[in-house]
Amino acid sequence: MIGNYLIGFREGIEAALIVSILVTYLVRTQRQALIRHVWAGVLSAIIVSAGVAGLLQVISSDLSDHAEPIFAGTMSFLAVVFVTWMIFWMKRTARTIAHDLRSRLDIAAGTGGALAVASMAFFAVVREGAETAVFFWAAAHATGHQTVALIGLLLGLVTAVFVGYLVFKSSAKINMRTLFKVTGVALVFVAAGVLSYGIAEFQEVGLLPFGTQIALDLSAYLPDGSIQATLAAGLFNLKPLTSVLQAVAYVVYTVIVMTLVLRPAGTSVTPNVAPDRTAV
Repeated sequence: MIGNYLIGFREGIEAALIVSILVTYLVRTQRQALIRHVWAGVLSAIIVSAGVAGLLQVISSDLSDHAEPIFAGTMSFLAVVFVTWMIFWMKRTARTIAHDLRSRLDIAAGTGGALAVASMAFFAVVREGAETAVFFWAAAHATGHQTVALIGLLLGLVTAVFVGYLVFKSSAKINMRTLFKVTGVALVFVAAGVLSYGIAEFQEVGLLPFGTQIALDLSAYLPDGSIQATLAAGLFNLKPLTSVLQAVAYVVYTVIVMTLVLRPAGTSVTPNVAPDRTAV
């Protein structure tokens, strides 16, 4: 649940930040009539993202016993790629995201009008939504507790919306780089667990070796259905049995990505999430 809460909060706060920047900028530049088109684009992105999650579930439920682990493993690897890219993308663009969005909004409003503005908002948000759908699906299957995972995701999204509202009203100022670094660090462990789950699925059907070579056996400490097993799965996607290949992949991914996440980004200006109301 914690892992999916982080997914919902991290992706949700990025989407909320995008919407806050766009709406605030339109208010400042006295183009309030275009705000409804921004919301139309955002709503369309949410619907498409929910459709992606539903489609993944439908596809997986209709697959054979042999094909389902392959599909689950593939989606898990794809989810790890998405979340890793997302962590570093936000680290790199945190300082310039507001300026970039405003520039794109000006171009859309000036060249294509309402439809272009809606499309711009749609594509800005749908990437976050699609990433959330894929990563949530993979993480939920990795933990084996889909209902709990959904609750965690929804709670994360609600938190993100609340933070976004505070940001829009300028009642909260948040160091964006610190926020994304902290959530990025936490998501590294979640992604490592999803990677481990994908490997296990491929090992189940013989597509990866060493499936029977166990590196970690916690069956005595994490019995099925126990509270500690649920917590271990929810926090770290840790299962009672971990193969050698899973353990190696988990450690290597965590060490490499964590090192890059924590590496100083160089000389930079510390940004705030709160919109700047003194300049456009």
